[in-house]
Amino acid sequence: MPQPSLDSTQSDTAGSPAAAAAAVTGRSGSTFYWPMLLLPRSKRAAMFAIYAFCRRIDDIADEPGEPAEKRAALDAWRTEIRGLYAGGAPSSSLGAALKGAIERYGLPRGELEALIDGMAMDIPADDGKGAGNSGGMTGPALPTLRLYCRRVAGAVGMLAIRVFDRADASTEAFALALGEALQLTNILRDLTEDAEIGRLYLPRELLDEAGIGSSDPATVLAHPNLPQTCEALAVLAEERFAEARRALAEGQSAGRRGSLWAAVAMMVLYHRLLVRLRARGWRDLDRRVRVGKRECALVAVRCALGYPPAA
Repeated sequence: MPQPSLDSTQSDTAGSPAAAAAAVTGRSGSTFYWPMLLLPRSKRAAMFAIYAFCRRIDDIADEPGEPAEKRAALDAWRTEIRGLYAGGAPSSSLGAALKGAIERYGLPRGELEALIDGMAMDIPADDGKGAGNSGGMTGPALPTLRLYCRRVAGAVGMLAIRVFDRADASTEAFALALGEALQLTNILRDLTEDAEIGRLYLPRELLDEAGIGSSDPATVLAHPNLPQTCEALAVLAEERFAEARRALAEGQSAGRRGSLWAAVAMMVLYHRLLVRLRARGWRDLDRRVRVGKRECALVAVRCALGYPPAA
């Protein structure tokens, strides 16, 4: 097996580690870009590094390749992360960008490793028949889906609040609830794209409630009862958004230090996306629903100025 490489011509660019991480984020077209772009320089660099790391390991899980090679590539990143915390020199420009963020903001190693664990859940077992915790997400049990959301999205929130100087109990609750809400919204937005690579994140319990016995992505998306399952998952996402708002209000009433405006912008933008998905419905999945760049920028600016718009 070839030795996994941490560097990639797709993801790293010439220049400083911070510039390389920023380039990854800018090219992605992510909704996250505008809120991050308006942060102070050091916080912006840290968030770009976190996002670029997420993008890199997500690409490992998503791109074509043998499961064993994908797992080896993720393990190489796990080794890199552990080396950074042990005082070792980074072996990639992204590693260098992460090292700066770790040292400046005290990012927990466990959350970076949780991201790797989450991406590993997307890799099928070597026989291609894995599901749930054994790898390959096709109709996972709801607890497995929530674990996945905790790892791939909740971990980002737990890292981000350190960058925002807000690592208190109510803010952690906000980060975890918002992370799950964002990931569930992503799942509902990307049903077709995920099915094309053999994935189905709709939980088994909700499929069973709708009378959908299959876990085959194409079969499920063509089932007449699909809207029932999707709407049930959308309700769960709404509940997580509500939890996030309650935790945010609790922290604000306690006068916590630090600013969460960038996270609030993400909450507003993703909740708008969820509302639009529900308004479109769950039959014409090829009709793309999105939040445009101009809208993202305007929401980010208003939140940065302390005037967050309604969701």
